[in-house]
Amino acid sequence: MDFASFFANYGLIILLIGLLVFMFYSSRRRMQKQKLEQEEKARQTVPGAEVLLQGGLYGTIVDYDGEDLDKPAHVEIAPGVVIKVHSQAVLRIVSPTEGFVTEDELIAAEESEAEYVAGVADGDISSLSDDHRTSRQNVADTERDDKDRPEA
Repeated sequence: MDFASFFANYGLIILLIGLLVFMFYSSRRRMQKQKLEQEEKARQTVPGAEVLLQGGLYGTIVDYDGEDLDKPAHVEIAPGVVIKVHSQAVLRIVSPTEGFVTEDELIAAEESEAEYVAGVADGDISSLSDDHRTSRQNVADTERDDKDRPEA
């Protein structure tokens, strides 16, 4: 059996299998991309973020539970006007909050501050003001030494 007769008999089947593999691969990539976009949107949907809702309204998130999507989100559309919308009615984040601190980040920062304060009190860590004072003193000592040295 030569190549031409083999391709004539099985070419269509090979082509169909190739198309099925391509469709499976491309749909899988698209689903992964959508999942990443949804995770990013969920991470940015925090109180204080400006959002665009499905109905075309712009607002600011007041309350949103990313864990339980059955709970409504509270969105402020005007000063003092808060509406409840389905949590999935958020179409996209217009301007994510920058510098917004989550509760977990706040707890970690407080623990870190407590460790720093304890370290400064024990003398294990020098404070910034101590470092600044020491560096100024070193510069002054160096300048004084330079004046006291005889010129060559």
